[in-house]
Amino acid sequence: METLLKSLSNIMDAFGSSIIVPVILFLISLFLKVPMKKAFQSALNAGIGLTGFNFIIGAYTPIVTPVVQRMVEATGVQLNILDTGWQAASVVAYATEAGMIFLGLGLVLQLILFATKYTDMFLASDLWNNYSYMLWGSMLYIITRNIWLSLGLMIVMNLITITLAEIHSKRWSTFYGYPGTTIVASHDLAALPIGIAVDWILNKLGADRIKVDTDTLQERFGVLGEAPVLGFILGMLIGLAGNFMRLDMLVAWGEIFTLAISTAAIMAIFPRVASIFSSAFTSITDAARKSNSSSEDEERDWYLGINDAAGYGEPATLSTGLILIPIILVIAIFAPGNQALPLVDLIAIPYMLQAIVPLSNGNIFKSVISGTVYLTLGLYLVTAIGPIFTEVATDVGFNLPEGALMIFSLAVLTNLLGGILFFVFMTQNPLFIILTFIFAFGFQYIAKKNKDAIHEYLERTALGDEYVRTEEKGEVTT
Repeated sequence: METLLKSLSNIMDAFGSSIIVPVILFLISLFLKVPMKKAFQSALNAGIGLTGFNFIIGAYTPIVTPVVQRMVEATGVQLNILDTGWQAASVVAYATEAGMIFLGLGLVLQLILFATKYTDMFLASDLWNNYSYMLWGSMLYIITRNIWLSLGLMIVMNLITITLAEIHSKRWSTFYGYPGTTIVASHDLAALPIGIAVDWILNKLGADRIKVDTDTLQERFGVLGEAPVLGFILGMLIGLAGNFMRLDMLVAWGEIFTLAISTAAIMAIFPRVASIFSSAFTSITDAARKSNSSSEDEERDWYLGINDAAGYGEPATLSTGLILIPIILVIAIFAPGNQALPLVDLIAIPYMLQAIVPLSNGNIFKSVISGTVYLTLGLYLVTAIGPIFTEVATDVGFNLPEGALMIFSLAVLTNLLGGILFFVFMTQNPLFIILTFIFAFGFQYIAKKNKDAIHEYLERTALGDEYVRTEEKGEVTT
């Protein structure tokens, strides 16, 4: 068994998401009787899309990172926990026996839960993002050396994430335009409770009447409201902030305009790559619907879990993420007690907002506020968990960057669900641990029982005046 798990871990490390995700998609397509040619083309498009995303982010990160570092250095503030990106988190996730066991156990668990209709979310198709559970479980295992405790943490975290996916699936699928699919990564869905709560408060305060989405911006400001132009302006502002102390130097202006053009390119290219990625799921969702309509169980409305790269390039999501870069940096610098400096994963913020942006149907104003609240809470979680994560990462062989005292990943370690459960399980108190499982099962029961009402509420609050309930047909239209 250990050899099998080690082999599975080696495969994941060797091929990465750009290969693993298409292979899984190809196998699912064949299972759903998609013709071989279409199945292969779908898998290929998924691989092309993911590779394209990685190319763009990989090219943009070294452009924006020095500007951000200079911006922070200019303030004179010393923050001890440095964001080195999600790679360190993945190293920890795959470095322990507990993590490798859950790599196989998690897949089996997700298949059983779907087959028994405990959930209508098919999580196994996004196997790559199981490292989000494995990270927290591996951290707990290295600290406690209790493998059962670690597995328990990963299982209950998976169960709660499933329920969050059940709640959010229809809204995500509708907003991003991927029928029958949804994101299922825990580090994305953990923002959902905060997003719903903040959105409710904002609506009570009348913020729903402030319409700031990409269509409205383009209508009001013409060419200035188009996504690439907005990207250029945002890039200029970030560049100016990072070079404020050396505006008399030609090299500074070169860096400012390079960042501006690069940010405009991100806004222009990402949606095009996203359209290639989205085409990968057309055949499989069509086949799933045909399978449902021809089966005895016509009532089941299930969703295929897909990689969170799918929603990254949506204009409102991308715009909100870019706007939040300078905001979260200012908060990191001036928030009392914070020790975390976001850096490498700043460009990953749009991934983290996909549980938030659809709640307001792409209202950038509301999404920025909700995202600010969630990320601020995440910084305080990182301040608490950073020393532990750094110790664990160095124990498994990760080398700290020069000058870094402690490290973290903004994209993964700001997961409030994982952080709360981690601290609960660290107590090793049987009562607290049992209560987390009771909560997980109770949460799923309530969510499933009230699924239609929950989905209707999210649609109504997201669409506002555009929402129309057709009682005769039981449909929601806009």
